[in-house]
Amino acid sequence: MRRDLAQLVCAVAGVALGVLVPRISPGPQVDAGPVVTLLFTLGFGVISLVSIIYSMLFLVIQFSASTFTPRLGLFRDDPIVWRTFAFTVGVFVFSITSGLAVGARRTTVSTLVPGTAMVLTLIALALMRTLQTRAFHSIQLGHSLTAIATRAHLLFDDVYVRPYDPDGATTAGATMAPESPATDATDATDATTVLWSGPAVVVQQIDVRTLVSLAEEHDCSITFLVSPGSTVSRGMTLAGVTGGELPEAVLRGALETGVERTFDQDPDLPFRLLADIALRALSPAVNDPATAVESMDRLEDLLTRLGGLDLSIGHFADEGGRLRVTIPVPDWEHYLRTAVDDVLSSAAGSPMALRRMRDLLSGLADRIPESRRGIVRDRLRWVDRAGSERYPLVWNASPGGKTPGPGPA
Repeated sequence: MRRDLAQLVCAVAGVALGVLVPRISPGPQVDAGPVVTLLFTLGFGVISLVSIIYSMLFLVIQFSASTFTPRLGLFRDDPIVWRTFAFTVGVFVFSITSGLAVGARRTTVSTLVPGTAMVLTLIALALMRTLQTRAFHSIQLGHSLTAIATRAHLLFDDVYVRPYDPDGATTAGATMAPESPATDATDATDATTVLWSGPAVVVQQIDVRTLVSLAEEHDCSITFLVSPGSTVSRGMTLAGVTGGELPEAVLRGALETGVERTFDQDPDLPFRLLADIALRALSPAVNDPATAVESMDRLEDLLTRLGGLDLSIGHFADEGGRLRVTIPVPDWEHYLRTAVDDVLSSAAGSPMALRRMRDLLSGLADRIPESRRGIVRDRLRWVDRAGSERYPLVWNASPGGKTPGPGPA
């Protein structure tokens, strides 16, 4: 809606300025004929330049999708793309409107009219230059990986607000609750199943505040079986409602759906993107282990960040502390599987990638709480075995030449 509104606002502003500016007559006057020619030239020139640039951008997007991953839409969704388009539309509308206004009624016109047109055109050119720079950055590996990691850290700041406490229960916030106590739980047999009746879509966001209010109003509890990032299709169970009834239309009204995953409420997406880039780089068709290594650098950073955070955030209570909404959320093992398992198997064919995976896992095991190290050490032992068997002449058992201990299961 913001994108469409920006274009509408700029177009309306262009019409308004095109009508009002020619009526202002301060300062020196110039012949209207050359000004009209200039205005039409600038207007159609800006539109022609935009067409060329956007044709180039389509190629850039295709290159990024085929080189990195088709799920990477950071540049396409960059606000500068739509703001530049909206502003150039406004410049075009202003130039044509003011040209018609000047040519229809005036023999002379203030220099303010061509001056305004020139200033607006220069601003449009500056925006186009910024757009080109962003396009070039989007096809560079380092900038793309940094953009993914930056979005991931911003998302983690919003979603995971409590540190991980393996020794005790965490204190719930004002809108969150721990596991549902027995007094609040309703027998599972009393649950009403809500099925999805629409076409297949991706759940992008869930409006938890609205759902908590609805559950409190109907004195019920809602247990979702899907989370942001999941695909729901016709006939699939969307949620279970206990203690009351809520129609599917009401639950669907609290969901934002689309055709692809977004960063808004999907902390698993950054891991999927980085793993996809590494997998594509390790494929026999590409065979670029250095790119996979750079992706693993970012994966290690994100996993280390999550290793120290409380990931149990899927329980939401009303103001009275009663559990109202439950949403399945990824746990530590899920994140590790997404980030490591597929890449780990593909990395076995490259000593460079396999060594980097070993360093990732060993460094991760040293920096996360003990209770989360077991599954990391399991994968570290697999990497060490694979490296020793495939590359016995160049493989060290582990950093420093020490074989990792068995560790906790």
